[in-house]
Amino acid sequence: MATVKPRAAIEIAGVSVKPGSRQSIDIPLPSFYTHSSVNMPVHVVHGRKPGPVLLVSAAIHGDELTGVEIVRRLLAHKFIGRIRGTLIAIPVVNVFGFVSQSRYLPDRRDLNRSFPGSEKGSMASRLANVITTEIISHCTHIIDLHSGAVNRENLPQIRAKLSDEPETEALARAFSVPVILDSNLLEGSFRAAAHERGIPMLVYEAGEALRFNEVAIRAGVKGVLHVMAALDMRLKNKKRRSPVTMIANTSRWMRAPQSGILRTLVGVGARVESGDTLAYINDPLGENTSTIDSTVDGIVIGKTNLPLVFEGEAVFNIAAYDASHKISDHIEAYHEYLAPSGDVLDDEEPPLA
Repeated sequence: MATVKPRAAIEIAGVSVKPGSRQSIDIPLPSFYTHSSVNMPVHVVHGRKPGPVLLVSAAIHGDELTGVEIVRRLLAHKFIGRIRGTLIAIPVVNVFGFVSQSRYLPDRRDLNRSFPGSEKGSMASRLANVITTEIISHCTHIIDLHSGAVNRENLPQIRAKLSDEPETEALARAFSVPVILDSNLLEGSFRAAAHERGIPMLVYEAGEALRFNEVAIRAGVKGVLHVMAALDMRLKNKKRRSPVTMIANTSRWMRAPQSGILRTLVGVGARVESGDTLAYINDPLGENTSTIDSTVDGIVIGKTNLPLVFEGEAVFNIAAYDASHKISDHIEAYHEYLAPSGDVLDDEEPPLA
């Protein structure tokens, strides 16, 4: 009878994590001006049985907090110690931006445009290099958690490069949010760095920067768990129905035709048709009124929450669907299912107010 070779430990930043154990690791980063040390918190759950190595990361933009809570709930889940394969969880990638409540790093660079990075480059480039060498090198799959920018709200959605990527598309559908965007890779992005290494990667977008949104958080937690089941890292729920999802190949921003005070008529998740009025804009006296009208049929997947706009400012982001009616009812039902009121979820976490 052939002997089964025991699974090897995984080593990150010089710390070895044995199979069947979990451990928190602090990856050293450049210090603050005060000489106070800075570390990136990483938690590794290294299962006894072999399987994929999934990275779940959040706050690559330091003010996007939704993913931080998603990671916390994921690590607190009752099954997490019994997974196959390995889970690498990073709740706060951009520690500097997180501390200052800023999207960017102290050098004003966007970390998500600085990959794969360099040991001798800018601060952003050096941090990207740490992630590339210490983390990405271990991974077989990645889920990166994001939210909208300050004063901008996103409907729960998955963005991924799906063209000629059947495994990525299967995982995007498994995440089980109604809206999936087939999104091109941007130079210097985390997704581009993963794609160059042949690693399937999903970006989850939901909620608003510097805010917690309970529906966005619940959708993210359940989505990650669904992907882990699809990867055979945990048992599948045989009773779960196949989700209703639709892929949009494009999204368009509807912009303000003039500066003024914005009165929106539709929220995220709303179905709109070409020609529908989405908002009114006028000056403080109620004069010089204009409208923002949709130029496409689709679903509102993002919008500004600030009722003050400048001419040309992006106000509504609409995923273009030829048959938006097929998904609009499912989006409404999906939100009702995840809403804390009338809670039917098997969730040990108390909902956030």
